[in-house]
Amino acid sequence: MKRSSVVVACSVVFFFSLIAYAASPAVTAGARAVDEAWVKAMTGNDLNAVMACYSRDAVMWLPEAPEAKGHEAIREAYAGLLEANTVTKATLTNARYETAGRLSVGWGNFSLTLLPKSGDKPVVMSGRFSVIAKQEGGKWVYVVDHASPHPPLKPQGK
Repeated sequence: MKRSSVVVACSVVFFFSLIAYAASPAVTAGARAVDEAWVKAMTGNDLNAVMACYSRDAVMWLPEAPEAKGHEAIREAYAGLLEANTVTKATLTNARYETAGRLSVGWGNFSLTLLPKSGDKPVVMSGRFSVIAKQEGGKWVYVVDHASPHPPLKPQGK
């Protein structure tokens, strides 16, 4: 009798531990957490912090740029961007997130304000984004990062 009470008690503790783990912000944050880290890293112009947002085998598609597949290609793409510009603002708007288990997706609109180091006028890039993140090594990271410009406006007919 006593042994079954111990088993039940341990099972209850285990069950509530799982609930607490699943509800913890580190677990449920998903793609939102990665997006927040990415915005902070970009506005900090911190290449290493940006790269910490990506899985080793991630793929990234940026507007008017070739596919960047893998950590080194993604680093090269961001290094070029940050070498030529200072990021003064990065925002994500209309963002939505869904998380299921170890995978999470996010989508919305982005805006990135760049101050060219050449002294040219600031440039604003904006468009749509979609991301897929996964849990890797105890944290969330991008495995897919896709950004595209907004489509051109259709001319108004008479």
